[in-house]
Amino acid sequence: MKDKEQLEKARERIIETIAQNIDLYGVTPSAGRLYGMMYFYNKPITLDEMKEELGMSKTSMSTSVRSLSDLKMVERVWKKGVRKDLYQVQEDWYQSFIDLFSTKWKSAISMHTHAIKKSLTEMNHLISDEDTSEEIKELAKIDVEKLKYIQDYYEWLDQVVEAFESHDIFTLVPKKDKE
Repeated sequence: MKDKEQLEKARERIIETIAQNIDLYGVTPSAGRLYGMMYFYNKPITLDEMKEELGMSKTSMSTSVRSLSDLKMVERVWKKGVRKDLYQVQEDWYQSFIDLFSTKWKSAISMHTHAIKKSLTEMNHLISDEDTSEEIKELAKIDVEKLKYIQDYYEWLDQVVEAFESHDIFTLVPKKDKE
């Protein structure tokens, strides 16, 4: 029995660490605890079993599962003869990170790129407009250069995202092989 307690203690330490750090993914600590528990569960699990394991309400459990599912960290699975929904973790942490990183950064890149294009159009209009004062034209020219720099950054960041999605990142920073 002591061996089992030691194993549970070691697992609980990791589960708590996941719960504390999961906010990097925009997820609540309770969802992190759920993910950690599911990671060590070693088989698909129902919402009722999750509730029993963690003592959380079914509503809270469902919300946490949905959050983790949206991030592709948990997936619904089918098992013959089981009528309830079963869930299991995405065990490939590299791919989970890539999915999350790509989704978040693609959204940010799109939002910033759109804003930059719109602002560049407006500033270039100010620069070419005869009615714009020289002072404003000079400020707009400085701002255009700043926006071009930011635009270059987001083009670079888009390439970084592509390197993750294509797994080219692993050429630069290889995964460790399981031993």
